[in-house]
Amino acid sequence: MRVEEDFAKCATRIFSILKKAAATSPGAPRYLYLDVQGHRNAAGGYDADALEIIKEFLTGFLSPYLTEISTPLYQARNPKPQREDIPDVLNIRDPDRDHAFDHRELRVRNRDSHPDERRSRPPVRAIAEYLGLDEPICQICWQAPVERAHVVPESLGGSNDVRNFALLCPRHHREAPDVVDAEAFWSWVDYACERDGHMKWQGVEPEMVVRAERVGIHIDTRGPVRKSLHHFGRVRGELVRHYGWCPEDFTGGDHWGA
Repeated sequence: MRVEEDFAKCATRIFSILKKAAATSPGAPRYLYLDVQGHRNAAGGYDADALEIIKEFLTGFLSPYLTEISTPLYQARNPKPQREDIPDVLNIRDPDRDHAFDHRELRVRNRDSHPDERRSRPPVRAIAEYLGLDEPICQICWQAPVERAHVVPESLGGSNDVRNFALLCPRHHREAPDVVDAEAFWSWVDYACERDGHMKWQGVEPEMVVRAERVGIHIDTRGPVRKSLHHFGRVRGELVRHYGWCPEDFTGGDHWGA
């Protein structure tokens, strides 16, 4: 579960992986291993999105279609034969996350309602550890050096809690939107990861790419990746409708990200 994903995005991605595995190797045992990046609450435990994925989505919905599930909280084996009648479509509806609001009345929306009250910014290393990164690199392109990017800026009411930071290279930091809704920021990171995914593999030895291909991992070293133009349009539309952005607010004028 990536830090930029909320429940709906993570559940949709896991479901697509399940469908692909069933189509690629029908009838073969399926083992799901879940790790969680970030998504911590004030007490140090997992936040609501992570707990919903671990305790409700995996156990309550996906478990019949898997042989075994391993998560940071439990490991469980299906006592019954693995089912193959996986639904064609995953429908998710959350009325508590309706984005039809007036940006002029929008309150600060952090992922946690009890942020740390620290006044100074946390060290880069502390942010990297929270994000589950072995070293401080840009979450989008894996390049260094990095800058500390507020999810919700201080000027808009954001805190200096380690959970309110991302690590971005200077280029992606300049491009990141300034919004008061944490999920809008992470939605942009999700888009940028797909758009610039090829940058993660720049400088990788060709032999490593070949080895990855041998075990079924396809690494796209070409670019730019443009898989999410529709998603980008939605993000851009939200910034205009809910936050009052105008063309000048987008890096590169009204062709921001194009």
